[in-house]
Amino acid sequence: MELESYLPVLLFIVMGCVVGFALLFLGSTIGPNRPDAEKLSPYECGFEAFEDARMKFDVRYYLVAILFILFDLEIAFLFPWAMANNQVGLLGFGTVMVFLAILVVGFIYEWKKGALDWE
Repeated sequence: MELESYLPVLLFIVMGCVVGFALLFLGSTIGPNRPDAEKLSPYECGFEAFEDARMKFDVRYYLVAILFILFDLEIAFLFPWAMANNQVGLLGFGTVMVFLAILVVGFIYEWKKGALDWE
């Protein structure tokens, strides 16, 4: 194996770490650090917190967030197809239509199960 070909990658990683740590060090030493009572007080919408910051969220919040990420990422797969629409031909078009049909069936299933209802 030729280790000489990995030298630029190693040099790039080392220089990135050196520059990153140098900037962190310079920011912490040169930057202003004047904490006072107002800066150190807890902030939540302009008034004191009325609950613990580690309160539990409803599971539906996480479900909606996961479903958003899931459908958002699946829709992102359509962009390369749209860019290469002329080159993929009828087979590519059929494949994307099957993909979209599966997406629509999954969306309808989630909708019927009530996963998208917030209340």
